[in-house]
This record gives sequence, structure tokens and C-alpha cells, in this order.
Amino acid sequence: MNEIDLFDLSAVLLLTFTLFLIIFIRFLIVSGVYHYTFFILFRKKFDKRILDHSPLKKKQLFKELYWSAISGLIFAFFAISIYLLWSIGYTAIYLDISAYPLWYLPIGVFITLFIQDTYYYWIHRWMHKPSVYRYIHKIHHKSVHTSVFTAFSFHPFETVLQAIILPLIVMFVPLHFYAFLFTLLIMTISATINHAGVEIYPSGKFGKWFGKWVIGATHHDKHHRKFNYNFGLYFTFWDRWMGTESTESIGR
Repeated sequence: MNEIDLFDLSAVLLLTFTLFLIIFIRFLIVSGVYHYTFFILFRKKFDKRILDHSPLKKKQLFKELYWSAISGLIFAFFAISIYLLWSIGYTAIYLDISAYPLWYLPIGVFITLFIQDTYYYWIHRWMHKPSVYRYIHKIHHKSVHTSVFTAFSFHPFETVLQAIILPLIVMFVPLHFYAFLFTLLIMTISATINHAGVEIYPSGKFGKWFGKWVIGATHHDKHHRKFNYNFGLYFTFWDRWMGTESTESIGR
């Protein structure tokens, strides 16, 4: 990780734009490949697992891409903030693989995701208050029938609320640099899976057990349709603990 002069405005703007391109293009690639795989390449195999067979309207697609691009830019600014914190030694991100036991690598990732999931659950419920919803969260819920491109489609203020927790987490939770990158990848893939509108997680006994703890397309689709249920981000823990999980989602 090479340092740059953060007091050089042109360098900061160039880095921000570069990060925006990386974030947004990564989002488009992951979303596009995912959609092609399950809705075109293996359509016959997954047809019964598609939650809504209605074609994606161009108006919805363009709006989702518009808001997603703005979200990508905001995420880039927060990526810069993490870089700034790292450059002055204010993060717990480490480069030496021997600094912590190898068994800690997945634990660090899980802790990061769980903290983010906890934070988002309560922020998400707050955004569903009528006085807040109509100004902020409504944009995301305009996609009643979600698509892979709904994953980043948020009001800018909601994007800020989502992104602001990560710099705080990396200040206190030790993460190897590559574990940090892996966590970011999980965030993108999870958002895509949950909004794609096709259930890819297995059925049967293992699927029922897995679905009790990990959020998938079916679980989150119920949130977009029923509104007052299923507020979690990655896990079902808080929905189960607080009684906000749709009974149709349990043991799918």
C-alpha cells in the first residue's frame, strides 16, 4: 500500500475517481455476471427459484443505475477516509500475517460483518419510521420487485449511513488487509444475492438450517413486499431476537 499526499487535492480527486470506477465497475460486473448466470445461462434450472417472473422495466433499471452510481461515489469517499485513517496509524488493519493467529482471520471477518449487521438492523428500522421513510428509504423501496441492480440503489443519505460504520469498525477490529478486501467482496456479493430475485441457497435440511441464520433472496424479498419484517443485512439474528422475522421466511 503506497502512501499519497492527502494534501494534494488533485491526487485525492484522482484517487477518489479511481476508487469510484473500481467500486462501480466491480458492482456492474458482479451484478451482470450474476444476472446472466441465473436468469439466462441456467434459467431452466433455476426457473422455479425465481421469485418474480415479471421482466425488469427499463425505467426501474435506469433509476437503479443512477442511484447506484451516486452510491459508488460516496463509497469511494469513505474508502479514502479509511485510507487516511490507515496512513496515520488509526486503524487496526495489519499487513503482517503473523501478527495474529491464522484462525483469527475468519473470526475477524465475522466480527466485522456482525457489527455491521447489528448497526444496520437498527438503522434500517429507524428508516422505516414514516417521518424518515418518505425522505430517505423510499427510494430503495421503489424497487418492490428487486433486481441485481437494486443492491446499491439508495438515497445518498442512506448510503452515508451505511458506509459510515466501516471506518469506525476498522479502527478497533483487527483485520488483515486481505481479510478486509475479502469482507468488502462479501458485502457486494451478499447485497447482490439478497436483491437478485432468485433463491440460490440450497433446500432440504441443510437449506432450512442455513436459512435460519443467513439472509438470502427469499428472506429479503419478503422485506420489500411486506415492508415491516426482515430488517437484517447478513444474518437473521436480530430479526429472530426482536420478533421482526416474517414467519414465511423461517426454515424456507
